[in-house]
Amino acid sequence: MALACVRLCSRPPTGFGPGLRRHATQGRAPRSQERRDDAAAAAAAARRGPVFQYVGQNRKPNHKVFVWGFSFTGALGLPSLVQPDCGRKKPRKYQLTPYRLETENQISSAACGYGFTLLSSATSDLSKLWGMGLNKDSQLGFQRTQKSRLKSYDYVLEPSPVALPLSHPQTTRVRQVACGRAHSLVLTEEGVFSMGNNAYGQCGRTIVEDEVYSGSHIIYKIEGFDSKVIQVACGQDHSLFLTETGKVYACGWGADGQTGLGHQRISATPAEVSGELSGVEVKQISTYGDCSLAVSRDGRLYGWGNSEYRQLALVTESTQMNSPRRLPLDGCGRVLQAACGGTQVAIINEEGAVFVWGYGILGKGPKLSESPTPEMIPPTLFGRSEFSPSVAVTTVRCGLNHFAAINDQGELFVWGKNVRGCLGIGKKDDQYFPWRVTVPGHVVDVACGVDHMVALVKSIL
Repeated sequence: MALACVRLCSRPPTGFGPGLRRHATQGRAPRSQERRDDAAAAAAAARRGPVFQYVGQNRKPNHKVFVWGFSFTGALGLPSLVQPDCGRKKPRKYQLTPYRLETENQISSAACGYGFTLLSSATSDLSKLWGMGLNKDSQLGFQRTQKSRLKSYDYVLEPSPVALPLSHPQTTRVRQVACGRAHSLVLTEEGVFSMGNNAYGQCGRTIVEDEVYSGSHIIYKIEGFDSKVIQVACGQDHSLFLTETGKVYACGWGADGQTGLGHQRISATPAEVSGELSGVEVKQISTYGDCSLAVSRDGRLYGWGNSEYRQLALVTESTQMNSPRRLPLDGCGRVLQAACGGTQVAIINEEGAVFVWGYGILGKGPKLSESPTPEMIPPTLFGRSEFSPSVAVTTVRCGLNHFAAINDQGELFVWGKNVRGCLGIGKKDDQYFPWRVTVPGHVVDVACGVDHMVALVKSIL
């Protein structure tokens, strides 16, 4: 297994908890003056309430990245787990609890593919996109080895920059990243770029027979949308795009109808998804396996693609559906957000309630492993109580076989199949009810993969 060129310095976390102060030291004033100053400061503090002041070069960054799950592909960006430092003899396959990933830039978007990870920053610096993990299909771009400019690493063990072919690399910002089985999408202010495996047209470009993806330099700019793209999503081998006019486009593998283009063939260029989405303004899209979802701006849910696990059983008895249909969610209210995994579906409504269906560990105990209709998970499992009656879930995500949810207090909850420790709960056991993951700070977003996860956290200090 090859190492990436640059290794991040491993520094122990520094800082201090609430109630402690750090001040710059200056020359001392006369003692009488000190007493008068202290009295005035105490009186002012009593009026204002407690003041916590932090200064100095060692102050913690405001935003942090935590990773956990399977480490051997390099997807966690922690090379010391795969190739231990001299202080530890054995490699560590699984990181069962959140581990701080040192990053110099504020990460604004993260995505987990099948054994790899993309991170991006909304900065205007030249470096704004980083990849780590499996790279045999160049899903992390061309990562030149130290020995040869012509060879690329198959495994990248720590966050390494990915250079995009931007017209204005200094000023153009990256808005979002998405990862599939072996391909990646990068949404920027200049448009959408794709890289990695294109065997089914999932990168939105012409399929080249017998194309070799290992060591590829191709990062393709996808064209052909009616307006600016505002969100991208990767399925296993297909891609979805949402434009600012509310239209959905798709390309890639369509054998299960997951492109929603009215057929089950391969599509190498993005085409508009119609069916019952015609004339509907969409605000959010989701896919990860071979089922696809769209949430309209008026809070309705549409679905298409694979339904072997009853994901679309509300409208069909078939195992595939190649055109979008509206899913009648009686009793669920207006949909705020949806997430689609390999076999399962989750939504949250305007009240912050979570509903799940499909197949797998759905979050309501070991007795519920399959449901064709939405099942509400009790809000108390996400932090609501008589002392906090208004707590609501604001974000929901799906990996291949697990769920994640974030409430409005910045708390992260996970449940589902704990493949290779991907839940971050400190053990390898599956989790049948939502379980809170201990992360220092407010969780802003989370990315779910097959066997690892990434959380973006805002410090409360």
